[in-house]
Order: sequence, then structure tokens, then C-alpha cells
Amino acid sequence: MRVRLGTIIWALLVLGGASLVGQVVRVLSVNVTDSPPTDQTTSYHNTTTSLDATLGTEDNNLMWFMQISDLHLSVFHDPSRATEFRKFASVTTATIRPAVVLASGDLTDAKKVDMLGSQQYIEEWATYSDVLRNSGVLNLTVWLDIRGNHDNFNVPSLNSPDNYYQKYSVQGQHHPRSYLHTHTRGSLSVSFIAVDACLLPGPRRPFNFIGMVAPAEMDLLQELKVEASRRSNNTIWFGHYPTSCILAPKPGVRQVVGGHGSLAYLCGHLHTLGGLVHNMYTRQHTGALELELADWKDERVFRVAAIDHGLFSFTDVQHNTWPVILVTNPKHALFTMQHREPLHLTSHSTHIRVLLWSLSAITKARVKLDNSPDWLPLTHIEGPLYVAKWTPNLYSTGLHTLEVYAEDRSGRVQTVTQPFSLDGAQPSFRFWPRALLMSNVSMFFQFLFGIMVCLCVVPLCFVRYIHRLVLEQRRVRPKMRMWLGDLWMRKMWVLASVDRLFWPLVISAAYMPIGPWFIGEVLEGHVGVVFAWGTFVNSSYLPGSLTYGYGFFQMLTFHWPLMLAIAHCADFRFHSLFVDREYSFPRYLCRHLCPLVLVTIQMITAYFFWLAYGTMALVLGPLRTWSAFLGLFLWYQATTLPRSAFRETAVVWTEPNNKWVGSEQVTATSEL
Repeated sequence: MRVRLGTIIWALLVLGGASLVGQVVRVLSVNVTDSPPTDQTTSYHNTTTSLDATLGTEDNNLMWFMQISDLHLSVFHDPSRATEFRKFASVTTATIRPAVVLASGDLTDAKKVDMLGSQQYIEEWATYSDVLRNSGVLNLTVWLDIRGNHDNFNVPSLNSPDNYYQKYSVQGQHHPRSYLHTHTRGSLSVSFIAVDACLLPGPRRPFNFIGMVAPAEMDLLQELKVEASRRSNNTIWFGHYPTSCILAPKPGVRQVVGGHGSLAYLCGHLHTLGGLVHNMYTRQHTGALELELADWKDERVFRVAAIDHGLFSFTDVQHNTWPVILVTNPKHALFTMQHREPLHLTSHSTHIRVLLWSLSAITKARVKLDNSPDWLPLTHIEGPLYVAKWTPNLYSTGLHTLEVYAEDRSGRVQTVTQPFSLDGAQPSFRFWPRALLMSNVSMFFQFLFGIMVCLCVVPLCFVRYIHRLVLEQRRVRPKMRMWLGDLWMRKMWVLASVDRLFWPLVISAAYMPIGPWFIGEVLEGHVGVVFAWGTFVNSSYLPGSLTYGYGFFQMLTFHWPLMLAIAHCADFRFHSLFVDREYSFPRYLCRHLCPLVLVTIQMITAYFFWLAYGTMALVLGPLRTWSAFLGLFLWYQATTLPRSAFRETAVVWTEPNNKWVGSEQVTATSEL
């Protein structure tokens, strides 16, 4: 039995698609109820959380802290970021009085006034330092800050004078990169490990979006993890980049931050994806939570979290929203962590426990369960702790709802409603947060880039191969069932059969994953070479990551549509030479409009590239500048091809009497 080439291609596509779907399902699965590895099973038979502990009215074994991320303090844009940050440091923090504040990167903006170029501005760092030192926040709490990619724009080394983080931040003066801090309150000790995944050296934007943990830094994180487990029973990891945006050697950063005793990894960086995806939370395969925090830059959001007898709870709060309500028992059902928290304590607890803060005294605080018409009064114990007696046995199975109402002396009111369960029942994390936090962004970009390279090369090569078979009379020209499909097959056929169009398009597309994209000042004063698979600059190699995503959009918005536009122009030229020379102005306009738009947009992006990386990158830039000239060349060629260039095409697509194959007879015009 003869197997057709098309059948083989479809079989490969089906198998590849099935494999891809299987990988996606595996990555996005958050089922960790099976027996975890022994090194990830947390023992609760310790001095801070034992089996005979009771969640009642005591305020020991309770610690709360805060997180803020992506401040983007700027000398050019939105001064209210700094104004509101000053209020956060002086008023909000003084009201909540956390044990620790985590500032998880992008402390400054580091963008030029045109929003395209990037460099470190000492004024932005001075503003950050001034707010912290003059607000009094450093006298109230421990401030743990870490760098983000914006804090690393155009920083060639840790010892560079442009690395203002070391001088103006709180922790940078003592810890140039990752570090450990252990905080103790009463009998509860919690270790906070900062993960610095900034590139070294730090290139200018935009190729500074993905972080990387080098082998030496990975060894340091492993050492910090061991030290944290020695000092405390609970570990909170924090950093700027989500784990999906960090390149790291084996075992991978997720395995490290999700190891023994780890409760959560807190991060920022994604800015709610421009407001499209809020509440980016998930539980990784290790069993630990990963919680991305919305940015301060636009959203003005901060996080309050607490560890109550080993139970981790948190709430994300819009700044200037009062009262702040955080329920610690029973905790939110979505965020329970089997094998990592003493969840049995909730079933044996005597009181609901809620933390309340406001600018003025709380005057009313109450809670109700499920749809009960009766509210239970919350009694103030000490500090922010309020409790209400309850009977957990009444809620032993399934999901239930808890609602807390709080009002302060100034009339400010807030209500929080959340699910809880005592038997392990859980709602599901939303799809997009899981996809963004549990995937591997670099591999995803590589996949998309590879697909686009194939789309720009394989169809043309396949059509050219079929063209050779038809010319050699080894097969007949294929016909599509729909006229539109047949129309575009003819256009692609014309394109693939003309050497002066086919080879530049195929070679330029194949060049993208191989050759250098540009040579220029990747760092100010340091010439680098950028490839899809990595960057060489300042005697260092930075693996490709965002470059693949950048290449994908370049091919999606230029190479692929350029191929279609040139195919249309070449087919139009072929038709005018062999079938009908006369054409209307609308058809003439359509012939030239698409290439004109594509080349114009490419020249604009080349200008933006010049703003970001300078004149050398503009001149020695196959990615942007040379691609624009390639588009002009192909546009000119496609519209001026001589009749001889279509000799082989005419054999396939016209009959001896110059009839258009597959269409009604049209009288051919004279040769040009």
C-alpha cells in the first residue's frame, strides 16, 4: 500500500500535538495529594507547632509580614508612585507593624524619557533611599529588598559604579545578591530567603526580561536553604522573577524554593500581565505556593501575610483600603498545603482567628459561617488579633464559606468572604495564573519561535519540491477543493518557483535561529553580539530566553506577512505578463499597500532599536535594519520580474494558448 506524503505529515502533526497537549496537562496539574518525596515532608513535631497545640485565643506562634513589588520609582513618569510609596512607608507600615517587609525588585524604573532606552538614574535610587530613611520605617520593621531586572538595566558588574543597589538599598550594602534573614517572634522563627536571579552582566532593555541563576548562585541558594532549615521550621522565599521566568541548572529553581520547610515563593515582575491576569497564584508540583504580587507602579497593591501556628495565610490589598482583614483560621481553602502545614490544627481549634488593622480603632468586628443569619462577634485579644468561638465539627465535610465584617471608628467598612474546608476539599486555581507560573517561559518562546521559522521555510520548500515533481512529470499539479485555497496555492507556487524571491526569503528565515541579530552596545560602553540562542557581552555569555519571544514576534509581524505580500505581488506580476496586462487602480493599490506598510513598520522598529542600542546596532542589525532593506529589495523584484523569470511557472500554470489553468479562457497580452 502506498503511503502518501500528506498522510505522513498529518500523522506527525497529530503525534506532535498529542505530545504537546500531554506536556501542557502535566505542567499545569496542581495535584500534589500523592505521597511527596521524603525530603519535602515537613514534620510538625517541633517546638513551635506540636500535635497538642490549640488554635484558641493565644497570640504566640503568630507572625505577620508584608510584601511590596515593582515600585518603578521614576524621574520622568508618574511622581505619585514615590508620593504614595512615602505614605506606605510612613503610615501603612506603621499601622500594620509587620515583622518584616519584603520589597521584591524593580525598586526603580531606569527608563529614559522616551520609554525605550534604559539606564540607571541616581536620582531614582536617592528617592528610594530617602523615603526609607526619612519615613521611620526602618525603625519599625526589618526591610528586606532585592533587585529586579529594572534595577539591573545597563549594569556591567556587581562592582560597577552604576550598581546603585549596593549603595542605596537597605540589604545591598551587606548582601550583593541572594541572602538569608531569620526573624523570631516569641517561640516562632521564620526564615526569609531572597533570590537574586538578575543577569550578570545586566544588559539594556528589552533583552533583560528573563532571569538566570548561575551555578555558583544555585550553590549559594542550596546553602541558604540548609541554613534556614537549621534556624527555623518555616521558610518564605522571595524574589523578583516568577520561577517560570528563571533559567537555572538542575535541579531547577522550583525544586530549590519548594524544598523542605518551604511554604511559599513570593514574587512580582509580571504586572498582572498588563491588567489581564489578576491574582496570579498557584501551587507548584512540590506542594509549595507561588504567589505573584500585582505591581505598585500602576495597581498600588501590597500584600499582608501571616504564619499562625504554622498555617500560612495572605491577602493582597489596594493601598488606602481600610480596614485590612486577614483570616488565619480557618485559612482559605484554595491555599492549603498538604504535608507542609499542620492542617489538623483547624479541626481541633476552638476559635476563628482574624487579624484586623485600620487607621483608627476597630469598633465592629463579626463573622458568620455559610448562610447563617447569625453573626458571631469577634473579640479583640491583643494587637491585630480578634477571635470568635466556634464548633469546627459542624463543618467537617466539604467546602464552606466564612464572611468577616469590620468597621472602624471613622466609618470605614470592609467585608471579606472566603471558602474553607476541614477535610481537604479545595477549589481550583484559575487556568491563566497556573499557565503563567507553572510553565517555562523560555521553552514556550523557543517553541513559538521554532514554529514560526518552520512556517516561513517549510511551506515554501514543500511547494518548490512539488513544483520540481510536476516539472519532471512525476505527479500532476494538486488542486484544492476551495477556490481560495487554490488561489493561495498558486501564489505560493509562483513565489517558490522564482529563485530570486525564493532564496532570499528562505535564507533570511533560516538565518534567524543561526546568525547574529545585531552587534551593538548591549551595555553602555560594551559592544555585544546578540543571537537568538544567546548574547555575548563583557566577556560573558547570557543564554537566549526573551530573544526567542522577540524573534517570534519579528517573524509573526514581518517575515510571515512579507512572504504572503511578496507572493501576492509576484502572482500579480505573473498574471499581468501571461494573462491580462490591464488592471484597475484598487488592484494596483492592493498590490503595493501591504509591502509598503510592512517595510514602514520595520523601519520604525529599526528606529526604536537605534534609540535602545545606538548607531552600531542600527547599522549592523540584520534583525531590524537589514530586514527592512530585504523587504524593499523583494518588493522591487516581485513587481519588476521579467517574463523569463516565470518560465517554469508558466509551464505548470498556463496552457500553450496562454489560458489560465483552472479558469475560463482569457486572451494573453503581448510580452513586456
